[in-house]
Amino acid sequence: MKKLIKRIKRLLQRIFKSFASTSQQTSPLINSRPLETSIPSVPPRWESGLVLVCSQCANEQSGSTASENLENWLKSRLKIEGLWGEFRVVSTSCLGVCPKAGITVVIVSNGSGGNSPCLIVNPRSDVYDGLRLRELLYSYIKQNKK
Repeated sequence: MKKLIKRIKRLLQRIFKSFASTSQQTSPLINSRPLETSIPSVPPRWESGLVLVCSQCANEQSGSTASENLENWLKSRLKIEGLWGEFRVVSTSCLGVCPKAGITVVIVSNGSGGNSPCLIVNPRSDVYDGLRLRELLYSYIKQNKK
């Protein structure tokens, strides 16, 4: 039995050594050119940031178009104020927050340093009427202007 265990250990050592030597070899495709140049990149059309509006939140709750209404209102407000181009409002699928009431809105700004605020906007809130809540959201977006 001891001899069998020693043989198995030696066999495993040879397998590990063989695996280690093949994993150190690099693929010629990976080293043929740097990753930075193999994927084309373009400068974004927005300067200050993106406003992501989850299209799934309102649909899951009531089948309404509350998220689409909010998105369209934000777009028109940015255009009226002359900020369209600095900011873009984009409809997105599920962001994984899934609030019980409200729409998830994420503001991704160039100056956020990776800390993008995730807001829950409830268009049927008792505290604010729809216009007041939208105005609060809009002022928050403007604060993130670079």
